[in-house]
Amino acid sequence: MKIGIGYDVHALVEGRPLILGGVRIEHPKGLLGHSDADVLLHAIMDALLGACALGDIGRHFPDSEEQYKGISSLQLLARVEELVRGKGYKLGNLDSIIIAQKPKINPYIPEMRENIARVLKAEVEQVSIKATTTEGLGFEGREEGISAQAVVCLLPI
Repeated sequence: MKIGIGYDVHALVEGRPLILGGVRIEHPKGLLGHSDADVLLHAIMDALLGACALGDIGRHFPDSEEQYKGISSLQLLARVEELVRGKGYKLGNLDSIIIAQKPKINPYIPEMRENIARVLKAEVEQVSIKATTTEGLGFEGREEGISAQAVVCLLPI
């Protein structure tokens, strides 16, 4: 068994879609980044990579490479899943949290869980996603950005 933790944060800006867990969420602002800036999937990828001592997503998908500009983080997650399987592991379970003052995330969580489970070749019951606010505190509370944290347990194949 291996355990990994991931964290990511992106600024909210106008003119970008808001994508979380591979789901487009109606909101006047989206996350700034080289890819689709899916902060949840980035945290999950870092947790998976960390559990296998494979570095972080910046090492595998550098923002200096044009091929990753605007790419769906679901595609990147699929590549990470292949790396993890290549090391002889599969997802045991995933627990994650999205920290955002707005928008309300809960209505989108079922679809996010399905997306992530499908890409990680797991059951939906193995994927937990929670959402919280910061009660108006910090950059998330001021609606300047969104952050996410993830913890994974990997099991031998």
